Amino acid sequence: MTGSEKTVQTAQTVLTDEQIIDLYWQREERAIKETDDKYGSYLYRIAYNIVHDQCDSEECQNDTYLGVWNAVPPNRPLVFPAFLTQIMRRIAISRYREKMSKKRIPSELTLAMEDLTEILHDEATVESELESIEIGRLISDYVKGLSDKQQYIFVARYYMAEPVSNIAKDLRINSSTVYKHLDKIKQGLKIFLENKGVSI
Repeated sequence: MTGSEKTVQTAQTVLTDEQIIDLYWQREERAIKETDDKYGSYLYRIAYNIVHDQCDSEECQNDTYLGVWNAVPPNRPLVFPAFLTQIMRRIAISRYREKMSKKRIPSELTLAMEDLTEILHDEATVESELESIEIGRLISDYVKGLSDKQQYIFVARYYMAEPVSNIAKDLRINSSTVYKHLDKIKQGLKIFLENKGVSI
């Protein structure tokens, strides 16, 4: 078998999101393996950006799969990657807070959140504000109005806690350009929130 034939064969074995979700609904343990095969690296990257520890990241992955297993059913995710991301991020942030309480080295999450202090006062306020349903909705509305590139930069930096260097590499631009985009996005968000009556 040639290399290209192997690639085609491998690609055919990857289940669609709907098929994976069906496995959860059927309570098939294979669902977890299929989720890991398709999204394992993606979820690990999110966890590592936040907790910066291999062992903790792997534990966050396992806890995420358990969280999905317990949530599906009764829930049926409309966008499976977003559903996974939400569970992983909640678990990783919880682990991060445990580490912070023990005064370990802060993660990229701290740097990303500190980057927003010009808009939302201080770190504690940022975390509480971003978890607010109303503020979250407003920020989501603002992000939807950005260009595709700026949307990627915002989500990667502030939602997935990606290092600026990684974002620059993904977009094939230099880090200084990413910082310029972030500054523009932050200033735009500040004005947007003020216009919506949010106290800055």
